[in-house]
Amino acid sequence: MKSITIQGTKRESVGKKSTKALRDAELVPCVVYGGKEPLNFSTEEKSFKGLVYTPEAHTVSIEVDGQTIPAVLQDIQFHPITDRILHVDFYQLSDDKPVIMDVPVRITGRARGVVAGGVLRQTFRKLKIKAIPANLPDEIVVDVTPLRIGNKFYVEALKNDAYTFMHPDNAVIVAVKMSRNAMKGGAAAMDDEDEEMAEEVKDQSPLVPTTEEKSEE
Repeated sequence: MKSITIQGTKRESVGKKSTKALRDAELVPCVVYGGKEPLNFSTEEKSFKGLVYTPEAHTVSIEVDGQTIPAVLQDIQFHPITDRILHVDFYQLSDDKPVIMDVPVRITGRARGVVAGGVLRQTFRKLKIKAIPANLPDEIVVDVTPLRIGNKFYVEALKNDAYTFMHPDNAVIVAVKMSRNAMKGGAAAMDDEDEEMAEEVKDQSPLVPTTEEKSEE
């Protein structure tokens, strides 16, 4: 998994006055858990641009007073009105200690049900997984090509030995629903054979003549 670097300054005081002073100076109070003791530090809000405001997942390399700590983002608090970052919690990584983090879902392929007139509905943009740092994936790929109208893709189909999903096996990641246009066009009565034919016609190259075109020649 990709990593970004955040440079900070260790906090000697963690009281309310100190925290307010940091925020007034446009700095974000942070803490790293998971080590022998929590490490409190502060950093500029712009340091989180590549970590928070992105669909990608990253680990973090925190540099504080000459010390480098590998970590993952655990929690972040925003101001309810201004959306400024108020506080950030990190968790220190250890090679043999599993961590929990959100990983983006990437959809590939074109569902057979979509070709037949259905609509793809994605329930999860990210999935929460648990793994040791070496097994943390950059993304979770879901191939929706086989899905027909009415089919769903469950978390259970992605289970593996590298990491554990923190969701029920029957949690639906994506589903192909019947669209209004498809219902008007009679797609509700389309059987498997009709769907296969629709997909084949859709996938045909314009350079290859159909049977009717050949007979006309």
